[in-house]
Amino acid sequence: MQLGAFSISLAVKDLAASRAFYEKFGFTVFGGDASQNWLILKNGDHVIGLFQGMFDRNMLTFNPGWDQNAKPVEGFTDVRELQRRLREQGVELAPEADETTTGPAYFMAVDPDGNPILFDQHV
Repeated sequence: MQLGAFSISLAVKDLAASRAFYEKFGFTVFGGDASQNWLILKNGDHVIGLFQGMFDRNMLTFNPGWDQNAKPVEGFTDVRELQRRLREQGVELAPEADETTTGPAYFMAVDPDGNPILFDQHV
């Protein structure tokens, strides 16, 4: 199963303060939109998403079809196929991607400790 690019998405209280904090660790802004209260920071292959007021908990994020530089990759496992495989193994998913579509879509799972896992395909 190819899960795609990995990042941690942090629910932050103050986007500017969080950005300044992580910049001290060598992270730089890679993407996002501060006016919409979200930024993507990168240090080498390590990616952190900062999201103010968008969700309640930190979450693991996988981006099928992307590499760590948010560039499309060929031969990836589509998010709908990942969803089918996980569902077959008894993993509860909510929300689910519409399996009648192609292209961008997402679904979520929650691990046994309540940590959300987002599978967010942009291609």
